Amino acid sequence: MTWQALTPQTFQLGESPFWHPQEQQLYWVDIPGRQIIRCNVFMGSVESWAMPSEPGCIAPAQSGGFVIALRDGIYRAATWGGDLVKLAAAQHDTNTTRFNDGKADPTGRFWAGTMFEPRTSASAQLFTFNGKALEAKISNATIANGLAWSPDAKTLYWADTPTHTVRAWDWHAETNALSGERVFRQWNAKPAGWQFGKDGYQSYGGRPDGAAVDAEGNYYIAMFEGARVCKLSPAGFELASIALPAQCPTMPCFGGNDLKTLYVTTARYQRSDVELALYPQSGCVFSMRVDVPGLPVNFYRD
Repeated sequence: MTWQALTPQTFQLGESPFWHPQEQQLYWVDIPGRQIIRCNVFMGSVESWAMPSEPGCIAPAQSGGFVIALRDGIYRAATWGGDLVKLAAAQHDTNTTRFNDGKADPTGRFWAGTMFEPRTSASAQLFTFNGKALEAKISNATIANGLAWSPDAKTLYWADTPTHTVRAWDWHAETNALSGERVFRQWNAKPAGWQFGKDGYQSYGGRPDGAAVDAEGNYYIAMFEGARVCKLSPAGFELASIALPAQCPTMPCFGGNDLKTLYVTTARYQRSDVELALYPQSGCVFSMRVDVPGLPVNFYRD
């Protein structure tokens, strides 16, 4: 298994990739670049759509178009490049906090977590949007990431990146209730004084960023600064550590006709010249064929 860059273009901080089954295109966002990108992987063509603020995450809508979490709220666009209609205002201070990782759940609700940019307290939350209002579901985090559901839609996963922790809950789809909070996986903290290229830097395995789940319930998590994607069993055991040609992978998803292509977005934003010299393709989207298909993207339902 080898990685291939989807296109030669690099982006600052790719996130929130999803495969659109009807369009047969891959979508993702560039958060600091304030744009949404889509790629026809067969033709190699890439289009970008400028946003008025940072897009933390995006999901396709069942009736067409997209739902998008921008810094100040949840927006709806009926078409690619269309007008942005604000559905709900953010409940956070937009001077210090923005939306980050999110996606639609198996019932069609939209979820979006936040990121507390000063990173000095666990002030981030995970919200759900039912088409009318935002509701805070989980708190006590600094950077929301790793959102995913098990194939039977009974388990929700959510990561707090700085604490190197993925937690899991029992999720009751009909009532949208969470219970049974537990630690799904905990990694070692980032060593004090860690710096890319310095002695021992490769001993750090990275911290959990975005995630996806395959048809067998295995949880794939991008390990930021770890140059790898970690594949965990439904019980949280590490099944594989898949090295990447970028130090900072951000989020995986599954795509292609058979959902056996694993795509991973990466970052080059604020990375050192030393790191980018060794990993010049940082910021690319990479793909690899896998044996087990992933779960298809969930569509937001208006």
